[in-house]
Amino acid sequence: MMDGKTIAITRSKEDAAEFIDLAKKNNAIPLPLPTIELVSKGKMIVDEFLESLENYDPDYSVFMSSKAVKLLFDTAKQIGKLEKLSLAVANTMVMSVGPKTTKALELEGIKVNYQPTTYSSVGVGEEFTRIHAVGKKVIVPRSGASTPFLKELLNKIGIDAMEIHLYDVCAFRDTTQWNKFRTLFSQNKIDGIVFTSASSVRAFFEIMFKDYDEKSLLERLEKSFIVAIGPFTADELKNFHVKNIVSQVHTVSGSFDTIKEILLQ
Repeated sequence: MMDGKTIAITRSKEDAAEFIDLAKKNNAIPLPLPTIELVSKGKMIVDEFLESLENYDPDYSVFMSSKAVKLLFDTAKQIGKLEKLSLAVANTMVMSVGPKTTKALELEGIKVNYQPTTYSSVGVGEEFTRIHAVGKKVIVPRSGASTPFLKELLNKIGIDAMEIHLYDVCAFRDTTQWNKFRTLFSQNKIDGIVFTSASSVRAFFEIMFKDYDEKSLLERLEKSFIVAIGPFTADELKNFHVKNIVSQVHTVSGSFDTIKEILLQ
């Protein structure tokens, strides 16, 4: 068991529910850190998405996060265009990056036709290869902070991909929720930190640089075990000179298993 081990995760309490449950079952102390927040591009995103669907006429729509689903459909509800949006999405074959995104789509009444076994951009590419989608067109509503990796990957396997940016991300502004973490971190009492996205890495450093210079922050981070949920997150940590271990399974539960294994050694 992980009695008394304190593990932070770069997600809000709401988004870290699965991680919190796993930690408590193992007698560890979970510490959610709301690291990023969405900055919507406004009500125009629904019309922009609908116009793109009409003009581009994609065969597939791919949703890469539950946040993108919620933002798009919630905005459609606010402006009275939910039915139009639902029909337009349902007119495509829908792919979800993973279970959480699938659940968000299903809650909106959208049937998910495909979900890769690896919950990542690479997994999406593998799924399109498996279903022989060469020559097809794909639309991807997502964050403006996303890398072009998915689009480039799909292009390489012969798929025409269009990305629609629904929102940007910024560092979480109400950092009073970080006070407990700051105190424990300053005392070298954070046993592990799980980073869940490249954006959360950038936001973590933006927030922590208000209290530490780079050298001091890196020295303190060396006192904790650092786990990246996937390779893009790991690469971003390396950009900040942080040693980390990549979760073998690129999910929250997979990341928890990785840090559990490390801490029990």
